Amino acid sequence: MRVKSKKVDLAEGDLTPMIDMVFQLIAFFMVLINFAQTEANDRVVLPKSVLVKPPDEALEFPIVLHVTQDGEVILGGEGFTTDTLRIGLNRELAVINSEGKKPGDANVIIRAHRNTAAGDVQEVIRVAQEQKLEKFALRVKEDRT
Repeated sequence: MRVKSKKVDLAEGDLTPMIDMVFQLIAFFMVLINFAQTEANDRVVLPKSVLVKPPDEALEFPIVLHVTQDGEVILGGEGFTTDTLRIGLNRELAVINSEGKKPGDANVIIRAHRNTAAGDVQEVIRVAQEQKLEKFALRVKEDRT
């Protein structure tokens, strides 16, 4: 006589796709956090504005200039004065030129401390314009009050 064995069919899910998605999300947020930190500087406290409007689209070839309260310009983690800023801008322009673009294609983002003199910001813009840079954006913090 034959003995019939009972097989219990347990439905087991394959966890591999879920684990892959978790690792992809972790990698995505790590990259996102690193990009957000490149546009921040502890020495610059942005002014507040109720008229702030986010850009319509992502800026191509951004050059972020941090202007501190005492007028120092920080570009790529390195400090410059308005006299030596040309050196840092020339390095950025060399990268843009190597990609086959012109200086007019770059976007200069100025993040000035709220107590920075307007003349210091104007001087930074003048130096950038001497390097044939044409597009400028000023960063402020949204005032929700």
